Amino acid sequence: MGLSSNNRNLLSKMATNDGHGENSPYFDGWKAYDSNPFHPTNNPHGVIQMGLAENQLCFDLIEEWLKGHPEASICTSEGVDEFKETALFQDYHGLAAFRNAVAKFMGRVRGNKVTFDPDNIVMSGGATGAAETISFCLADPGDAFLVPSPYYPGFDRDFCWRTGVQLVPVVRESSNNFTLTITALEAAYKKAQYAGLKVKGVLINNPSNPLGTTLNRETLRSIVRFINEKSIHLVSDEIYAATVFSQPDFVSISEILEEEVDCNKNLVHILYSLSKDMGLPGFRVGIIYSYNKEVVSCARKMSSFGLVSTQTQHLIASMLSDNDFVERYIAESAKRLALRHTTITRGLAQFGIGSLKSNAGLFFWMDLRKLMKEPTFEEEMKLWRVIINEVKLNVSPGSSFHCSEPGWFRVCFANMDNETVEVALRRIRTFVLQSKEAETPVKTHRWRNNLRLSFSSLRCEESMMTPRVLTPHSPIPHSPLVRAV
Repeated sequence: MGLSSNNRNLLSKMATNDGHGENSPYFDGWKAYDSNPFHPTNNPHGVIQMGLAENQLCFDLIEEWLKGHPEASICTSEGVDEFKETALFQDYHGLAAFRNAVAKFMGRVRGNKVTFDPDNIVMSGGATGAAETISFCLADPGDAFLVPSPYYPGFDRDFCWRTGVQLVPVVRESSNNFTLTITALEAAYKKAQYAGLKVKGVLINNPSNPLGTTLNRETLRSIVRFINEKSIHLVSDEIYAATVFSQPDFVSISEILEEEVDCNKNLVHILYSLSKDMGLPGFRVGIIYSYNKEVVSCARKMSSFGLVSTQTQHLIASMLSDNDFVERYIAESAKRLALRHTTITRGLAQFGIGSLKSNAGLFFWMDLRKLMKEPTFEEEMKLWRVIINEVKLNVSPGSSFHCSEPGWFRVCFANMDNETVEVALRRIRTFVLQSKEAETPVKTHRWRNNLRLSFSSLRCEESMMTPRVLTPHSPIPHSPLVRAV
């Protein structure tokens, strides 16, 4: 419910403007889920959440570690000796053990090809806080960052809402598999200049949300050369670094800096978090790693508004310092992500739905262009409303990611159990079959004209479905998802 004009006048313009982006289809999908969440027994016809990039596939490994290391928590009898020191005031540099453990973990995630200096780490309350802090440090209100599109909708909030900074899309197209080119970067730079904007930097997300792809070494080199020539910053958001589950391997911007002798490292900054790689978004562990000491100093002062609790720092330091656990977790996470990604994309392909080839992330970029009557964003939104309201799946439309082409949707796959995946695939299968039926002259009225479907047959099928629980290790050939036609 919106604020009345009288109440709005009592509040600040910052608090009441639309910069948060909460009214976008991206967040509307979440609201649809929140108001009618799927539950296999209590609400089997509710909305399935496939719009949340959350990693729940390896919680058992973390829970197992916690049970074996009760001393890691200051709230247990085994860890209570550390309670007083941890609970008392700590400065905003962060616990030394925490910064050392995070720096080591960042190196391990990148294959130990580079090392990170703990003194260059600034902690923040999640990736959101880290993004806003680096935006405050590098740009003034009205300045701009170039960002390859499609890009994460939250960037508009994180980088722009309270800072007054603007984002200028660098267009990527499906014709070359959404590859980032220097030609597109140059075009976006000139467009920003023509609009009177001062470009302060380039923002990249690698691996990409929503594409689920990684930038190759040559592309990263060309970006570094670009920012050096323009003397502008580069912010590399690498919060999905450990979610790479197939070739090609992840290449961090930190590796490029080791290779490019002439690069001005003071222009390069990395954003990181444990929300995606470790599946701990509730812990609010965000990281800024800057090669620029002045930026580190400024960011540390600004981080006072959103620190990571020392209790969390203490626990994370203990967990990430366990080398055997870290090795096992990274390897097992990749296996489980690969299996889940293959299961869903292969299942979709069997009833004619394609997606961009991807190798990372907690999502994939689904192609529904052939289900639209016309290639317009209006038709995309009509299709999305059917998927939300009738199919009862919260997938996110490409327009909310600033995609330049209608018909693409982001689908998150790591935030649910295998049984829910089965239900989701059944619903999509029924939707596609009924859409194909609507192509015939006799049934043209069913969804082509009014975009509404009846899912009574699906619900009957779901109600008769025998409950099944599959483990992440279940072999793909025996999965009913693969056999679905």
